[in-house]
Amino acid sequence: MDRQQEFVLRTLEERDIRFVRLWFTDVLGTLKSVSVAPAEIEAAFDEGIGFDGSAIEGFARVYESDMVAMPDPTTFQVFPFEGSGTPAGAGSAGVAGRGESARMFCDILLPDRSPSWADPRHVLRRALSAAAEKGFSFYTHPEIEFFLLEKPDGTGAVPTPVDSGGYFDNTTHAVARDFRRQAVLALERIGISVEFSHHEVAPGQQEIDLRYADALTTADNIMTFRHMVKEVALTQGVHASFMPKPYTDQPGSGMHTHLSLFEGERNAFHDPADPMKLSKVARAFIAGLLVHARELTAVTNQWVNSYKRLFPQALPDRITESPAYICWGHLNRSALVRVPAYGKPNSARVEVRSLDSACNPYLAFAVLLGAGLKGIEAGYELPPGAEDDVWALSNEERKAMGYEALPENLSEAIDVMAGSELVAEILGEHVFDFFLRNKRTEWEEYRREVTPYERQRYLGLA
Repeated sequence: MDRQQEFVLRTLEERDIRFVRLWFTDVLGTLKSVSVAPAEIEAAFDEGIGFDGSAIEGFARVYESDMVAMPDPTTFQVFPFEGSGTPAGAGSAGVAGRGESARMFCDILLPDRSPSWADPRHVLRRALSAAAEKGFSFYTHPEIEFFLLEKPDGTGAVPTPVDSGGYFDNTTHAVARDFRRQAVLALERIGISVEFSHHEVAPGQQEIDLRYADALTTADNIMTFRHMVKEVALTQGVHASFMPKPYTDQPGSGMHTHLSLFEGERNAFHDPADPMKLSKVARAFIAGLLVHARELTAVTNQWVNSYKRLFPQALPDRITESPAYICWGHLNRSALVRVPAYGKPNSARVEVRSLDSACNPYLAFAVLLGAGLKGIEAGYELPPGAEDDVWALSNEERKAMGYEALPENLSEAIDVMAGSELVAEILGEHVFDFFLRNKRTEWEEYRREVTPYERQRYLGLA
């Protein structure tokens, strides 16, 4: 037994923790969980926990359903408030043994103990191994947007935001005032560092930014973040939603993500001799993101609703900042890939602005890394940066400047992805095939649905 496993067992005993939740995700990024008694954890470290993979989206066919969830002790974390009804940092939630549970993420194995190709965590691990073979480690930093809403009534009616605030507003609504503070306390209590939090542009819209970490840790943290945010919202009698675009006339929720490669302790994106301080590695990485952007979009924006965020056209009184066109720029927030200003060399990074906060972070980070590495490996040349507000240009102007659009809907996105050898290689055959099948079904269901818009507009036709 290694030291990390010993630490887990010792902590369970010392803090009298009654439940250990073993977490993993399906191919679409839905969090799955099984609760295990602490007395069973030592055996779980040795043998894992068996389950029926055929019941999990994209994991296995019926005749190959046996799978094993193997807990990763490095992801062990105590949840001081679960079951107490009180967010972390308040009341008695911080007292050992009162409402505490713990969680660990799992790697999914086949019965012969080989990794399951259907495990999104394994997909990202493979991509990180490919980077490591080239001498790189991959770090990410997400800015996660979401909405706080009055509890939905289940009818599909337009939801009510909990406040009427705008960008950076110091809202006085009781929920809006307390929610982010409680959410940040809860996250930091379990070891997830938060960099910023603030009100976003739309009424009820919030943003919480997580600190830089290696990509696998960040993906685990995003899954934990979604769970914690929803739990804290429930304690305040509201609903947190990561739907990409709940409102027709308001901006949607993205997950702008900053990326960087390191070679040991050195940031591989920084070159002090370059006018923009960007290394050749960084330029080729950005070029890879641009060349393969259309192929990746079904993964980074996996829902029908995602494309209403990317292509909302002009919203009332504003032009959207959604990055719908393939270009890069320095400080240009209308570009798909932005190079932020930074001070220290180790802060060199690029920001990809297309992701929405409802993606599967394991798969999204894997395809972004794979595209960037392809750019480095093949020596892609970076085109000139965009200095214009791309949304303010006409279609003719964008075409003349060579700014190709991302796929405009899920159907187009999956058609483009289906022809991508790169995405198939990154995801692996099993995940690639399942993802495409699932998304084609989603599109067909959406396409045949008669919407309230259609009834309102066409029922009165003669």
